[in-house]
Amino acid sequence: MKKKEYSLEIGGKVMTAEFNDWADQATGSVLMRYGNSAVLATVVMGRESDKDYFPLSVEYEEKFYAVGAILGSRFMRREGRPSDEAVLSGRIVDRTIRPLFPKGLKRDVQVIISVLSIEDYDTDILAVNAASLAIATSNIPWNGPVSAVRIGITDENEDLIVNPSYGQRSDELPPRARLDLTVSGKDGLVNMIEVNAREVDESILEKALARASEEIEHIQAWQKEIIAAEGKEKISFVKPEIGPEVGAAYEEVIAPKLSALAGKLAKEDINQLKSDWMKAATEKIPDAKPSLLDAYFEERIDGYVHDLAIREGKRVDGRALDEIRPLFAQAGGISPMIHGTGLFYRGQTHVLAALTLGGPGDAQLIDTIEFQDVKKTFMLHYNFPPFSVGETGRVGGFNRRMIGHGALAEKSLRAVLPAKDVFPYTIRIVADCLASNGSTSMASVCAGTLALMDAGVPIARPVAGIAMGMMSDGTTFKVLTDIQGPEDHHGDMDFKVAGTSEGVTGVQMDVKVDGVPLNVLTEAFAQAKRARLQILDVITKEISTPRADISPRAPKILSTKVKVDQIGLVIGPGGKTINGIKDRTKADDITIEEDGTVFVTGRNGAAEAALKEIVDLTREFMVGERFEGPVVRMMDFGAFVKIGPNTDGLVHVSEVAPFRIGKISDAVQIGDVVPVILKEIDEKGRYNLSIKAADPEWAARKGLKPTEGGGEHHGGRSNDRRERRRI
Repeated sequence: MKKKEYSLEIGGKVMTAEFNDWADQATGSVLMRYGNSAVLATVVMGRESDKDYFPLSVEYEEKFYAVGAILGSRFMRREGRPSDEAVLSGRIVDRTIRPLFPKGLKRDVQVIISVLSIEDYDTDILAVNAASLAIATSNIPWNGPVSAVRIGITDENEDLIVNPSYGQRSDELPPRARLDLTVSGKDGLVNMIEVNAREVDESILEKALARASEEIEHIQAWQKEIIAAEGKEKISFVKPEIGPEVGAAYEEVIAPKLSALAGKLAKEDINQLKSDWMKAATEKIPDAKPSLLDAYFEERIDGYVHDLAIREGKRVDGRALDEIRPLFAQAGGISPMIHGTGLFYRGQTHVLAALTLGGPGDAQLIDTIEFQDVKKTFMLHYNFPPFSVGETGRVGGFNRRMIGHGALAEKSLRAVLPAKDVFPYTIRIVADCLASNGSTSMASVCAGTLALMDAGVPIARPVAGIAMGMMSDGTTFKVLTDIQGPEDHHGDMDFKVAGTSEGVTGVQMDVKVDGVPLNVLTEAFAQAKRARLQILDVITKEISTPRADISPRAPKILSTKVKVDQIGLVIGPGGKTINGIKDRTKADDITIEEDGTVFVTGRNGAAEAALKEIVDLTREFMVGERFEGPVVRMMDFGAFVKIGPNTDGLVHVSEVAPFRIGKISDAVQIGDVVPVILKEIDEKGRYNLSIKAADPEWAARKGLKPTEGGGEHHGGRSNDRRERRRI
C-alpha cells in the first residue's frame, strides 16, 4: 500500500490528510483525520450530461461501524436512508464546493464522504476539507481549495473555541453552548455559514467570523502546499461559445420587452420572457442547442438584474434595497382542533404553521452514529408542495431541501423554548408553504413563532427571520433586504438570519460566487437586524405574549418525583403496575425519567387520577397521619386496614376503643371503612394504626360495650406481637 501524510495543528488538535491507494479508481480521494474522527472523501467526474444544469451530487454516508456499534432496528441491521444529520452535513459540503466549479460545466461530478470513525469531533468540518483536497488534487476543473472551521462559545466565558468537541457544543449540560458557528471560505472570503445560537449579538458573530477567517487561511495555506505536491494537471474547460446571431436574436426579441417593463420584473414576467425567447430563438437559429439558448437567456437576465441593483440602485419589483414586502400575521383562527396555528405573509410568500402538543412519550427517539437514544421533544417539519410555485409534481415525502429548510427554522426557534421542568410537552410544528416567492424558511420561522404563542407555549421572546441577498460585480457590493424569487435565483448570496429582539438564533448562508468579504457580511447583519425588528413589531401587534392557557383539546401533563429506588415499584413486574394505572385511569401516557421524575399525560381528568395513584403508591407515611381505609384482613389479635394502594397497617384489638373489647370481629368486618391514625412505624417498617386515637367516640357510635372486667385493654399484647411476626 502506498501512502503519504500531511499534518496541520488546528484548534489544539492535529488534522492529517493521507493520500493512499485505497480508492485508486476514483478521480481523486483523501483520508482525513482529526482526533479520533476520520472520513474518506472521493470524487469522480463522469461523462457530459444532457441536463440544463450542473449535475453535482454530494453523498454523506454514515457507517455504523464508525462508532463501534450495530445500530438499526431488530429486523434491519444495515445502513438505510441517510439520517437528517447526514443530509445536513452533505448539504454543508455541497453548498461550499458548488460555487467553485466553472460556470457552464455539464459533466457529472459525484463526491462521496464516508464516515469511517467518529468520537469527540463532528465530521462535517472534516468532510468539507477532505472534499476540497480530493477535488483540488484531481484533474477536475475547480477554483479551489476551500476550507472550513467551527467556532464555539459557551456560557462559561466569551472565549472563542476553535473546532469545539461535541461536549463543548452541547446546550444540555453546563457550561452550555451559546454559539455553534460553521464557516467555509477562501482567500479572505466567506462562502458558507451555519449558525446555531442562543440570542447572540451580531457583534459577537462578527468577531467569531473574523477568527474563523484567520483559521481558514491557515488551512488554505496547508492545502495549497499539499496540492503543489499531490495535484494532477487539470482538464481544461472552455465555456461553449455563443454565436453573434444568438445575441442579435436576443436584442430583437427580448430587449424591447424588458424596456417595456420599465425595470419591474416579476417571476411571472421572467417565465413569459423565457417562453417567448425559446420559441423565437429556436425558429431563428434552428441549429442552436436548446440548452445553450436557455443558458444564454439566464445569463442575460442575470446581468440585467445585477446592473439594475449595482448601477441604478433599483430592484426588479421597484422596492428600495432595504425595503421589506407587505407583511401579514395571524395567530389562531384556523381550526379549534389544532392546538396552535400561525399564518404569515411576506409579499407572495405565504406559510401556515400548525402546532401539536404531546406528552414526553411522544418525543422522537434519535439513534444515529452521532447521537444514540436521544429524545427530541421539539420538531419542525417543512413541506413544499408544487402548488406553492404554481406547478404540478410529486406530492408527499420529503427531499434534502425540505430537510435543510426545516432544520434551519427548527434551530432558530429552539433557543427560546421553555425548559422541560417548566413546560414538559413534546412540540411538533408543521410548516406548510402555501405560496413561495423567496425565503419560505424564514417565513416558517415567523409562522412558527405565531403558532407557539397561539398554543400557549411560554417562549422567552418571539423570533423572526429575514433573507438577505447581494448583487456584486467583484468590486461593488449591494446588499438587498427580503429577496424575492428573481433576486434569489439571479443574485450572488442567500443570507438568512433569524433571531429575537435580543440577538441571533440561526443563520444560513450560501453563495453563487467565490465568496463574500467580511465587511459586506457586517452590513448584511445590520440590515437584517433592522428588518427583523420590523417583522417582530408586526408579529407582536397580532399577539404580544403567549396565551395564558393551552388549548382545551391539548393533553394535560402533570408531574411528580419519586425516589430512584421506587421506579421499579411504579413500573411493576413486566410493566404490570404502570399499565394497570393507565388502563384504570385512561391516561394517554406515563413516562418515568432516570432521575425519578414522572410525567403523566391525559385528558378529561385522566392525568389527575393517574398522578394520584402514583403519589399514593410511592408516598412515605408519617407517624400522626390520619386515613380512612377498608379492612382487608382479620386476625385474632386485630384487623389490617388499607391506607395506600400497596400498603396496609395493623389495628390491634386494644386500639379500637378506649375500653376493653372481647374480639376484633365484634368491632369490624372485612370491607368496613374505618378512620385510623398512624401511631407507630416499628423497627421492621410495619405500620401500627389506631382507631381510638383517630376518633375516641367511634366505638360508642358503633354500639360497642366494654367486656367483663372493664377498664383499658392490656392483656395478650406481647403474645399478639409474636403471632404477627410469625405471620
